[in-house]
This record gives sequence, C-alpha cells and structure tokens, in this order.
Amino acid sequence: MEELSSAATGDQRDKSTEEEVIIREVDTDQPSTCPENELDDRELDGSESKPPLNKSDILKAVEVVERDSRAIADSFSSLFVSLRLALSEVTSGSVDHMRCFGDAAGRLQESALDAATKGNRYINSCLRLNEEMKGMESLATQLKVLRRNVDALDTAVNKLVRLP
Repeated sequence: MEELSSAATGDQRDKSTEEEVIIREVDTDQPSTCPENELDDRELDGSESKPPLNKSDILKAVEVVERDSRAIADSFSSLFVSLRLALSEVTSGSVDHMRCFGDAAGRLQESALDAATKGNRYINSCLRLNEEMKGMESLATQLKVLRRNVDALDTAVNKLVRLP
C-alpha cells in the first residue's frame, strides 16, 4: 500500500516538475519588471545612471504585470472552486453517513426494545409456570394418598368378591 502511495506521489512530483518547466519557459520569454543586474546600471564612479524610461517599456511592463495578475486570479479562482467542490462532497458525505448512523441506531434501539419486551414476557411465563408447579406438589401428594386409598379399596373389594 505504501508503495502505491509513494508511486502516486512520485507521479505527482513528475507532473509538478513538468508544469514548473513549462512555466519557466513561458516566463523567460516575457520581459521582467525587475532589473537583471543592478551593477550594470552604475557608472565606474559608483553613481547611478538610469536609462530614460520610455512610455512603450512602461506599458509593456504593465501589460506583463496585468497578464500575470490575471493568471494568478484565474489560478486562485480555480483553486477556490476545487476547494468548494471538495468541501461540498465531504459535507454531503458526512451528512449521508450521519443519516445512515441515525437510521441504524434507531433500528438497533427498536430491536433492543423488542427483545427486552419478549424477554420480560418469557420471564413472566416462567414465573407463572413455577407458581403453578408449586401447587402441583400438593396435588401430587393428594393424588398419592388417593391412589393408596383406591388401592386399599380395590384390595378390600377383591377380597370380598372372592369369598369362597
């Protein structure tokens, strides 16, 4: 995974280097507004001699500055549009995730309440059955006594019927 990210970073560096080269090539064709070498403008005695600036040179320099300013403004505009789009996508993704999380939490809560209700019903049924079974013990004891009495009666009847 790191190899892929480093390869992607390398590709991006190559692209940015190519763009820089292209930009540098374009910039070298345009006249610069900064003096190239300040020592060339000085006389031997150290005093500065400024060549007379004519109107066409000033206009060319202003045009270059305007063109550069427009390019920078377009670049910033493009950057802000990209940032706005990315922010919008991230925000809408976050909103979608929050809705999904809310739905999942609601369904989980409903399921937990349903399970708790069914569990309480089961526990109550078990408690009722336990109470009923407690009554069965005394009934079982009564049935045993009754069975003994019936057996004793049966034995007595059989003795009476078999009289010789």
